[in-house]
Amino acid sequence: MRGGPFRLDGAVAVVTGAFGKLGPMWAGALLDAGACVMGLDHPDQKPGEVFLALQKRYGAERLLPATADVRNRAELEQACDLCQKTFDVPSILVNNAGIDQPPDQPGGGYRLEDIPLEVNRQVFEVNTLGLFLVSQVFGRAMVKAGRGSIINIGSLYASVAPDSRFYDHIPSDPPFLKPPAYGASKAAVVNLTRYLATLWASKGIRVNTLSPGGVLGGQDDDFKRKFCARVPMGRMATEEDLRGPLLFLASDQSSYVTGTELVVDGGFTAW
Repeated sequence: MRGGPFRLDGAVAVVTGAFGKLGPMWAGALLDAGACVMGLDHPDQKPGEVFLALQKRYGAERLLPATADVRNRAELEQACDLCQKTFDVPSILVNNAGIDQPPDQPGGGYRLEDIPLEVNRQVFEVNTLGLFLVSQVFGRAMVKAGRGSIINIGSLYASVAPDSRFYDHIPSDPPFLKPPAYGASKAAVVNLTRYLATLWASKGIRVNTLSPGGVLGGQDDDFKRKFCARVPMGRMATEEDLRGPLLFLASDQSSYVTGTELVVDGGFTAW
């Protein structure tokens, strides 16, 4: 890709939720394309092996780890100041931080009628309100600079409901439920994307949603079989499937694209 149309040499990017599952992948794609990256995550989170490998490969001059709770404006403003002092005003923001509940998460689950309000509230606070707060803080710096691309990470479940049959082979009492607030919070992100896109278009800021389908990553064989049977392309997404769409939205190749949702799901939501 060196020298190609998706190069980001000289760009400064911020990735939230950078220590988690997809965060290092987004950061790695941006780094490979030439950007400097601030990887931002919650103060209680520690970088995993993939993020640490990126640090070793690119060094402090290209990859800056930082901490902030996406629900805490003061921490986010400190992180934004650090980014500008270390690199420059960011021109790319990947709003990746979010809460989900995989089937193998310890602690059990709830029957639908028993889900505490606080569980739903926490999902919305991080996935939607936190994303908005990050966009406020870093978007303000972008507006002052007069350019930028904000990429909000959505989900196929912003468009469709989870199929509970994907999980009915998993021993669990009560049966595992994909958190209902997760898809609702991601649907809110899609609408918020449109709001910010129309508001900031005249300021040189583009805002789009990138919504992955199921991403391959340690799921059990029964789940993969049932999920892939529902996908027209017959497989789950790999990290490589997501890098190109991210770089498209981050680069000038999408200079006339804003307010849209780019769904990368192998056709899952086409049926």
